[in-house]
Amino acid sequence: MKFENSPFSKTINYYKLEMSFGYFYLCKKFIISELHAGIHLDWPKIQEVAKDVLNFYGKDDKVGYISNRINSYSVDPQVWTKAEKYNRNNMVIGGAIIYYNDMMYRNASLEKRFSKIQVLPCLSLDEAIDWVLNLEAIN
Repeated sequence: MKFENSPFSKTINYYKLEMSFGYFYLCKKFIISELHAGIHLDWPKIQEVAKDVLNFYGKDDKVGYISNRINSYSVDPQVWTKAEKYNRNNMVIGGAIIYYNDMMYRNASLEKRFSKIQVLPCLSLDEAIDWVLNLEAIN
């Protein structure tokens, strides 16, 4: 389910960041991404989003990251290593990946192995938001 079609979009204040490759919903304690079908998520795209995210939150805030995989796309495996180095101030303290089929689950489980932050594969937006909001470092 898309974030804007969910009940959460009516109860949570957010800023919608529109990029050429997807949407990012910047909420008080977490970010939700919904990337377009068929894109390839690489380091230049991450850097483009990171500038806007840092401007929105500031370098000292702590947030969770939710990847709402409503569409199929590819991810450069090197992105995780580079993102970890870019996250020097530990701004992103945990992540959830919402998957909608078995292949997405396998990809999420594989990506989890490359991350140094906590990553949880989830079945729904509800589960992902609940998990991120209960991360100790956010509260």
